[in-house]
Amino acid sequence: MTIKAVIFDLDGTIVDFNIDFKAARAEVIYFLTKQGLSSSLFSVNESVFVMLKKAEKRMKEKGREEQEFVKLKENVISVVEHYEAKAARETNLIPDILETFKTLKRMKLKIALFTANGEKSTNYILRRFRLMRFFDAIITRESVLAVKPDPAHLEAALEALKVSSEETIVVGDSIRDMECARQLKVLAVGVATGFSSVEELTRAGADYLASSSTDIPALIQQLNRKS
Repeated sequence: MTIKAVIFDLDGTIVDFNIDFKAARAEVIYFLTKQGLSSSLFSVNESVFVMLKKAEKRMKEKGREEQEFVKLKENVISVVEHYEAKAARETNLIPDILETFKTLKRMKLKIALFTANGEKSTNYILRRFRLMRFFDAIITRESVLAVKPDPAHLEAALEALKVSSEETIVVGDSIRDMECARQLKVLAVGVATGFSSVEELTRAGADYLASSSTDIPALIQQLNRKS
């Protein structure tokens, strides 16, 4: 089937991966322990969203009110947004990504963004580098109930573009991007420009590997010729 759409990750794929996740996670853990949750529940090696799931489960077990968790979640997201805003101000475009977007648009392909980042920092980056014009859909964490690697995040992007999994490729730099694509049988292209190594991307299910974003248009042309 012909490839009609490309869905990109943001950090490490379009812009430099420079969010200080470990510092953000450490601050979140400190906050959660202040709310009466044991620090042993959490790890700086897991995402804030995993921490929130654990916190919600433990609070329910202790019979704490749902509204209490809602307030806790708001505070945690506020911490994350602080780090995202700082990273957004300091980040730079991945080399040649602008030319890649221009080429994909000339090829009449639909383009979407799916990112675990919040809407504020995402829109700031897209406006700063004048990238908004390239995207037909932008799916931030506020747009979905669960972020990648949960397939609901990618499903939302597919629905927004009105394309099927067979008509789409996902381009990302992390194992979460690859896992998400694999679950929905979307072709996954791993780019070693960010968080994960070539070996990690391959193990996570990357169908193709690209050393640069400039490889993407040629890959799509090759796939469409085969189809």
